[in-house]
Amino acid sequence: MHVTARLRKGLPSLRYKRPYLTLLRAFHAGSERFGFRLVHYSVQSNHLHLIAEAKDRRALTRGLQGLLIRIAKALNKLWERRGRVFTDRYHDRILRTPREVRNALKHVLHNARRHGIYGPAPDPYSSGRWFYGWRERFERLTEGVERPLAQARTWLLEFGWRHHGPIGLQEPVGPARARPKRVRPRTANGVRRSR
Repeated sequence: MHVTARLRKGLPSLRYKRPYLTLLRAFHAGSERFGFRLVHYSVQSNHLHLIAEAKDRRALTRGLQGLLIRIAKALNKLWERRGRVFTDRYHDRILRTPREVRNALKHVLHNARRHGIYGPAPDPYSSGRWFYGWRERFERLTEGVERPLAQARTWLLEFGWRHHGPIGLQEPVGPARARPKRVRPRTANGVRRSR
């Protein structure tokens, strides 16, 4: 699964040291529960991208809700506030083929580059330093930092995606998608209906 969870408007950015360390602790505590496994992540200023495994829809729902509640409580404590942290819904997409998994990994691990935030090395606010599918070698800087993630167990996420080759640090990424324009519906004769 590729999951996107958005913060509510008006909250501070997650791409600072203290919120990020808070997220890492929450990821570590909630990365493997109820048949749900968090395998990769990318932290952006107002949203999270997660790649997870779950044995079924119920396991995904329970594991993800538990993780997001854990994150929300920790961030509220850090920011000395109360109330909701995430929007009401998260977006998830089932990954069924090796190519879909590779594309999702590239999308998540290069997400900061998609938003024009970070350069060619793995984004320090992602799980890129623990990812062993990079084409190039680099200094990982993982010493003294415990891996906050579960190990992949499915064939697709552990081995299958590799049939399409390792992911390059400089591999092209598409721009962040703009919201589609709302178009007024047309009638049968092609004239736009007024509202």
